[in-house]
Amino acid sequence: MPGGWGINNEILRLLFFLLVSFGGVWAAGRVASHSGKHDPQFVVIDEVSGQWLTLMLGNVHAFWNHSTIEHTSYAGAHLTGAVLSNWKYLLLGFILFRGFDIWKPPPVRQLESLPGGWGIMADDWAAAVYAAAGLWIARWFGL
Repeated sequence: MPGGWGINNEILRLLFFLLVSFGGVWAAGRVASHSGKHDPQFVVIDEVSGQWLTLMLGNVHAFWNHSTIEHTSYAGAHLTGAVLSNWKYLLLGFILFRGFDIWKPPPVRQLESLPGGWGIMADDWAAAVYAAAGLWIARWFGL
């Protein structure tokens, strides 16, 4: 179903992600410079952006193929894997993202050294890519 102003939901999701992400780079950079801490723990916009990216990339088929979903019943879409927005998928995406964000495998930890808000945000984006790959693997195995 199309979103407001004649823009489809996928474009709105992408625009929201970009707004949160680039707004987060600016805001996190300002907070870091005023607090004197490289990555203040009370800044959580990086986790919001990373979690959104995890779910967006992990469900890329449904995200980009809106017309397929639009013409498929809700139950049929779940059976075919076109829509993965059930609670198990969301929980797995959350767990995978938090796991990779805490573990910080390469290059996640290295991205923290980027200047200002970029370092605060980019490590979460990299963790999100790993988490989304985990969602794709889980889907491959039918989980």
